[in-house]
Amino acid sequence: MASTTGFWSTWALAPQITIALLATEYLYLRATLKVGGNSTRRQRRFFLAGLATIAFAVCTPFGAHSATLFWSHMVQHITVMMITGPLLVLGTPSTFRPKNQLFQTLTSPIISWVAYAAVMIGVHLPGPHEFIMNNSFIHSYVEVPVYVIVSYLFYFNLLDRNLENRVISPAMSVISLFLMMIPETLTGFFIYVAPKSIYGGMFEVLDQRRGGSIMWSGGMIVDTVWMSFAVYHWIKSEELASAKVDEEIASQQ
Repeated sequence: MASTTGFWSTWALAPQITIALLATEYLYLRATLKVGGNSTRRQRRFFLAGLATIAFAVCTPFGAHSATLFWSHMVQHITVMMITGPLLVLGTPSTFRPKNQLFQTLTSPIISWVAYAAVMIGVHLPGPHEFIMNNSFIHSYVEVPVYVIVSYLFYFNLLDRNLENRVISPAMSVISLFLMMIPETLTGFFIYVAPKSIYGGMFEVLDQRRGGSIMWSGGMIVDTVWMSFAVYHWIKSEELASAKVDEEIASQQ
């Protein structure tokens, strides 16, 4: 395992990644800051924070060592899949709701849940994981983008930017987020308790256990944050519904 000094001395400041992030930031701000823009300052902060987490996961030592240190890979995984996606969703303008059938299908509660769980579990199975880690191009330009896309699609209807025109009820959002904790924690748990390296000796057992514990416990902590956010929206939606009922009763008197 790399020493602490050695770990922090290695960075992955890939220009193709930083240029893509800066271009995305420019296009987002150009679209949302123009006259009549439809995003709030809070949404812009969320979106830019989401882009920053991608830079953190890919360009810092966590990204540089993600192919050689399993625990570093898990930090990258949790960051991109469980933090980046939700932040980008919260940073998306409230008016953004494409009507095309493909987007609606991919963001449907069941399909997006299955896709998210399948990607999360699948990439950590021994065969796929070894293939990805042995091919740096696949890891950097396929796996990480897939993490972001699948995560965005999963959270799109669960963490609404507002409480109107919901595709899924606030209660079901909470339930969906809770159910996702099951495959996440079980994946981390089985990696942690494995008595030997499950990736063909690619990582040391201690390193593998660190990674499993990060996914197991860290994933639960992050999930709890988003569940709390969804519960807050649930409470607010109930308050709005109650206020509407009160208004209707008052108008009839």
